[in-house]
Amino acid sequence: MDVRRPFLVSFLILVLAAPLVAADRPLLVCYGDSITAGYGLDLNQAYPAALQRALDNRGYRYKVENMGASGATTKDAIAGLPAILALHPAVVIVEFGGNDGLRGIPTADTRRNLDAVLSALLKARIRVLLAGITLPPNYGRDYIRQFDQVFRDLAAKHHTAFVPMIYKDLIHVPGAIQPDGIHPTAKGSAILAGTLLPALTPLLRKGK
Repeated sequence: MDVRRPFLVSFLILVLAAPLVAADRPLLVCYGDSITAGYGLDLNQAYPAALQRALDNRGYRYKVENMGASGATTKDAIAGLPAILALHPAVVIVEFGGNDGLRGIPTADTRRNLDAVLSALLKARIRVLLAGITLPPNYGRDYIRQFDQVFRDLAAKHHTAFVPMIYKDLIHVPGAIQPDGIHPTAKGSAILAGTLLPALTPLLRKGK
């Protein structure tokens, strides 16, 4: 008897069934820029992958999808909305704005774009977590204050879950930031996932 054939058949059944199993899980989309995409890292080292592991360990049956794009601005976030909405996610983590700030884009533009993104997601009855970030001190106190206020105001306007500063738990952790001084390492990405969890889990349902 050829034992390889039953094994091969079983293996193929598992492979073919995997998409059906994944489809049975609500989708959690991480929508953002290079921080989400995992710039300089393998995909399994980016924070969405760390978040998937953390949720699995806690009994949340969500499929985390990394929809990050390095260099993306809030204007790009609007352009990408049709693709996000087409996925019909249950929850979206919105992490944009850092590239706007680093490029000195007027905060009014960032506010308008993020407002449009949040409005579209909420209109589609998607639960949203807004992740904010701040800028280096050399960008000036006034601009940084206006920039930070954008996230606070929009979270309050839309009544979304909110993490004001996604980097708050890794800033002073050795080995958490890559040599470019901007992007998280694999260690930093795991910290980011932990930072988001307390605000995220109230939006989730266990066993769903």
